[in-house]
Amino acid sequence: MNQMENQAIPALRMERQCLMRQASSAVYDALFRDMQPGYNVYWNGFGDPPSLMHRANFDDLEYNRRRQADHALLKLRLGGGNLGWIVPADLELFAGLYRKPLANPTPAQTTILTLIERQGPMTIQQIKEETGFLVKEITPILHRLQEAFSIYEDQYDGEWDRGWYRFGDMFPDANTERFTRIEALTTILPRFAYRCVQFDTKMAKSYYKLPEKDIKAAIALLLADGTLAEADGGYMLKTDIGVTAEAMRPSVFVIHKNDFLYRAHEHLLKEPWKRAGFETLYYVLVDGEFHGAAYGKFRYGPPDFDDLAVDLPEAEAEARRDEIIKAVKRLSCNAPEKYNGKALI
Repeated sequence: MNQMENQAIPALRMERQCLMRQASSAVYDALFRDMQPGYNVYWNGFGDPPSLMHRANFDDLEYNRRRQADHALLKLRLGGGNLGWIVPADLELFAGLYRKPLANPTPAQTTILTLIERQGPMTIQQIKEETGFLVKEITPILHRLQEAFSIYEDQYDGEWDRGWYRFGDMFPDANTERFTRIEALTTILPRFAYRCVQFDTKMAKSYYKLPEKDIKAAIALLLADGTLAEADGGYMLKTDIGVTAEAMRPSVFVIHKNDFLYRAHEHLLKEPWKRAGFETLYYVLVDGEFHGAAYGKFRYGPPDFDDLAVDLPEAEAEARRDEIIKAVKRLSCNAPEKYNGKALI
């Protein structure tokens, strides 16, 4: 079996994630579906709908705002307690992946769930008035009930005071027990494989925040039925064996921490690019590969931006300095004080 040449994988990955050629509205929905759950921009996207930054040739933030208002995007509490957005058609799949049933609810959890079931949608302030609980007590209970798919937070706009509904009232036809986690993964992982081109179990674990043993069990089924094939210590769609890609075009993208690429590679990026005394703000993707990070401190507004470091050969790092700084300014709104530790004048 002739596997794809290693150097073609990043180029095809860039193609399939619409980083070489941005997605039109005609193909965006399929891209979003395959990269679910969708996330808003890390740190400065509070209250915003999700966005596939760099990947659309139109304002996808505004497009997803409309989808959110029309309930064509649903906000769920998924792996690791993170909030993510999915399309309604995949609600049962993601319930299979992430639902954490409440086997032994606490008295406080029972009180709040019963209240919402009896009185209908309620805001946190209304729950506080009815129960006497403090907001700091109510909030984690609501989050846990979300994880159980017992209630739903209806965020159809950017407002903060939102109603909490009984899940069955919002989605009366949804069967949250239709899929086991392994069954759901056998549908989700081929989508992940298509957009990543080649992946391994640690990438899938990093992105979906699910146990690696479950991912391995689903992969075994996908190998057995011929959907996936083994490739250089990882996996790819069997139909991708021998597929070619356009030549990689030079490019620089600055990637935030909720981006699909970062989240799929977090296990490879987070620790190696840490720097004592600073936050790692962004990561630098050069010609389809991660080669740098931005350091500083997040603020409400443009961050403090101390240094932009890349691990390219010295001559290439210098030749592409302006291109790299220009790319990071698109996200940070300001230039770093230093580039590879040297002050910019």
